[in-house]
Amino acid sequence: MASIENLTIKCPVTIKAKVTEDLKAQLAAEIQEAIKKADLELQQIEFHAKRMMSEQAKQDAQGLVGLRQQIDAERQKRFEFKNHMLEKLKETAQLEIGAEIVQGTMDRVVAVSVGDDLHKLMATEILLEDGKIVAFRS
Repeated sequence: MASIENLTIKCPVTIKAKVTEDLKAQLAAEIQEAIKKADLELQQIEFHAKRMMSEQAKQDAQGLVGLRQQIDAERQKRFEFKNHMLEKLKETAQLEIGAEIVQGTMDRVVAVSVGDDLHKLMATEILLEDGKIVAFRS
């Protein structure tokens, strides 16, 4: 078997953002948009539920209980999501300017050789400030 000198692998890169007033405003706007969407979905569920319940009652009253449970489950999912978003909105308001928050991860392709410190390669970060890269860390 031939010996391999190096290998190309994919490694995760953590994306962090420095908290600024603009970032706080952007995050709050995204969360408020998600809350509006949940409210709209709740209204649509209510609207469709009335019609579906009356149609089900005409066809088969036995199916009413199952339909009601299905509608309640959908409604509950939206309420839980909305409450989660309201909690995130509070957390966003409390973020300190200058603090760093994780915004996600990306993959990078890297050539590794025998003797490389894999832990160091896996701990790579990109720091953003208002969407611009300000540092690479490893």
